[in-house]
Amino acid sequence: MTAGAADPLTPGTAAAELVADLRDGGKTVATAESLTAGLVAATIAGVPGASAVLRGGLIVYATDLKHQLAGVSEQVLATEGPVAASTAEQLAVGAQTRCGADWGLALTGVAGPDPQDGIEVGTVFLGIAGSGHTEVMRLKLTGDRWNIRYTATRAAVQELLRCVRGVTPTR
Repeated sequence: MTAGAADPLTPGTAAAELVADLRDGGKTVATAESLTAGLVAATIAGVPGASAVLRGGLIVYATDLKHQLAGVSEQVLATEGPVAASTAEQLAVGAQTRCGADWGLALTGVAGPDPQDGIEVGTVFLGIAGSGHTEVMRLKLTGDRWNIRYTATRAAVQELLRCVRGVTPTR
């Protein structure tokens, strides 16, 4: 890659629009990422001017770190597991509160190659916290590990942009 080339994570995503909308609204975002291991934060950071809106991120690949860093309830982790809607919601709230951001964005799921604790490859939970509400969506993605992680990252950026713009989900 040559100097001055575009960040390879940002083309084809809504990341530039997200950064612009957050900046224009004086809002910030933080992430808590498991299966994407920082790809969402890196995608946002790839946009020039992201430092005005990106507070930081928590990489919580290990289950114990979901509790220790993001504050996910030990009871939720023990009963529902690390890949669950309630875990994604608590990850999003944890990113928002622990990083002091207006919005928290979280991803947890199974990228493969094998199922995890009976959960199919491609199962992803996306959590968003902010503006007085939280929401979680379940995604069913296909492809290899990279495709699942990349597609989950794109979905996270697009869904947060939708929320920042105050658009009701169509699902």
